[in-house]
Amino acid sequence: MIFKWIKRCLFALLTIVILYQFWLFAHVWWWVDHNPDNSAFMDERLNIMQAQNADAELRFKWVPYSQISGNLKRALIAAEDSKFLSHDGFDWEGIQNAAEKNLKKGKIVAGGSTISQQLAKNLFLSGQRTPWRKIEEAIITVMLEQMMSKHRILEIYMNVIEWGDGVFGAQAASYYYYRTKPANLSATQAAKLAAMVPNPRYYDTHRSARGLLHRAAIIQARMPLVAVPK
Repeated sequence: MIFKWIKRCLFALLTIVILYQFWLFAHVWWWVDHNPDNSAFMDERLNIMQAQNADAELRFKWVPYSQISGNLKRALIAAEDSKFLSHDGFDWEGIQNAAEKNLKKGKIVAGGSTISQQLAKNLFLSGQRTPWRKIEEAIITVMLEQMMSKHRILEIYMNVIEWGDGVFGAQAASYYYYRTKPANLSATQAAKLAAMVPNPRYYDTHRSARGLLHRAAIIQARMPLVAVPK
C-alpha cells in the first residue's frame, strides 16, 4: 500500500514537472515574435518595492532592437558575454574559469553566465541560488537558443534587465541616467550602463564609484572589437 502511494506521488510529481516544461516552452515560443510585458524578476522587484511603498511602480517601456544604439549592444556583449555570437548558450571555458576563481577565493566572485543564461533567469526564475534553479536555467537557455535568433535574444535581454532601483530595460535606463533615447547613447554612456549590470541598484546610488568607472573604461576599450547581431 505504501509503495503504491509512493508511486502515485512520484507519477504526480513527474506530471507536474513535464507540464511546467511545456508551460516554459509555450512562453518561449510566444516570445519569438511577441514582446514580454514583464518578467519574473520584474515581478519580484515590484513586490519588494510595493511592500515599502504601495504606490511604487517600475520604470519600463519596450524599445525595438533597431532603436537601440549599436554602442549599447557592443558594450553589453563586451561586458557580459564576448562569445555571444558563437556559443550555443553556454560558455564552457567561462564557466570553468569562474569555478576556478570561486574555488580559489572560497566564495562566489564570478558567475560565468552567458547573456542567454541571464535572460532565462530574468524571464522565469527567482533570485534564489539552488541546484534546481540552475537546472531550470539550463533547460530554458537551451529553449531560447534553439527557438530564437541571437538578434531576438539580445533584443529581449536589453529590454528586461535591471539598470537601477525599479529601472528596467534600455529605454528606461537611457532616460533615467542620461535623459536621452537609447538610439542616441554614446560609446562612453553605453559602456557605463553595461558596467552597471552586475550590481545596478548599488551603482544607481554610487554612479562615480571607482570600480564602476574602471570597468566602464575597460568595456569601452573592447567595444570596437565586438560584432553584434544584425
